Amino acid sequence: MSEIICCVCHQPVGPEAKRLGGRAYCERHYAKVTQDRPGAWRAGLGHILGQVAFVLLVVVLVSLFKPTLTGWSLVAAGLVLALIPALIWLIFFYQQDRLEPEPKGYVLSVFILGALLAQAVGIPLLEDVFDVRHWLPIHPWVNLLGSILVIGFTQEFLKYAAVRYSIYPSAEFDERVDGVVYGTAAGLGYATMLNVHYVVASGGVNLQVGVIRIVVTALAQASFAGLSGYFLGRAKFEDEPVWWLPSGVALAAILNGLFTYLRGELTTTGLGLTGGGFNPWPGLILAAVVAGATFGALFYLIRRANRLTLAMSESQT
Repeated sequence: MSEIICCVCHQPVGPEAKRLGGRAYCERHYAKVTQDRPGAWRAGLGHILGQVAFVLLVVVLVSLFKPTLTGWSLVAAGLVLALIPALIWLIFFYQQDRLEPEPKGYVLSVFILGALLAQAVGIPLLEDVFDVRHWLPIHPWVNLLGSILVIGFTQEFLKYAAVRYSIYPSAEFDERVDGVVYGTAAGLGYATMLNVHYVVASGGVNLQVGVIRIVVTALAQASFAGLSGYFLGRAKFEDEPVWWLPSGVALAAILNGLFTYLRGELTTTGLGLTGGGFNPWPGLILAAVVAGATFGALFYLIRRANRLTLAMSESQT
């Protein structure tokens, strides 16, 4: 008879060990996989509110002091703005998750991997291979389908890969909610590189408009990566069907594409006597609502899964 081991720490457990999705657990890791980690969810809410507050602060300061930045000073200011959303999330996360925090090295590694995949694969693929900027505006349906099938699937698969092929097999990935945490880290890494590329390619940005775009990108990329991370967290600790993970990436890609399309529609003002224009504020509102709804739904789903698991365990004892 083969030895029964914990699927997380790989230590031997007895035949009476608790099981979930056909996998055996030691007492410690069974308790961990079914805990809610409210600190992680408070950090998610703080992250969203902090990003919006960051935008308002920059807009007010620029309006008051009217800095005249040009050249490399403008690029440098834009790069600082591009890095701050990730710092806001890290500050809220480690403030709220003090009892059993995720190892900073692992979180940072996933963040960096998400950024590297954006720079090495995502940006060149969308800009140089698919050349989306030149054919997406042809027609609204082309824009919508291209945003989903090309932009959405490219970005979400790369963020999924940053978690699936790094931290996912590790014993540190020992709770359902870890999928959301590490998915968010990968999404913020991806978003940070997108924002850095945006600032550098533009030779600097208008600080008020630029900070809104930077925060919108951070909120959206983190939210959709957190969604696919939820599917990863469920897949590791439950016996999900073979289509579970692909459907998670597909759902995140569809929402990514829909968001990209709607953001473009909402931020582009209609043509008039003075011509068309661009208003970034509706995009920020949309991003904050989408991020709040996504994290709220994930919080509910994981709490529900944990309660069902605990109820099933109690009924078997």
